[in-house]
Amino acid sequence: MILLDCIKIMKEVWKEEYNIMKKMIVKAKYGTKIWHKTRMVLRDKAGESYVDTGVKILIAVVIGALLLAGLYSLFGDVVMPTLTKRITEMFNYAG
Repeated sequence: MILLDCIKIMKEVWKEEYNIMKKMIVKAKYGTKIWHKTRMVLRDKAGESYVDTGVKILIAVVIGALLLAGLYSLFGDVVMPTLTKRITEMFNYAG
């Protein structure tokens, strides 16, 4: 009877130790994966980073603003006066 109780206790202790070791192995496995991934990112020399992306966005915004300013000046100087002139000619019943 005492021997059976001792065996049950030993099995429980081994189970707990096994679970603890299993958790440690999983942590070590994923910890090394994260460390390896971090190391690869730090060693990466592709040049694509936040600064490059920011410069691209800034260039796109500046080019877009220049295009809009050009269109605005074109409409203000060329299209609108011509349009106004044609509308007044169209509704000018005297001439």
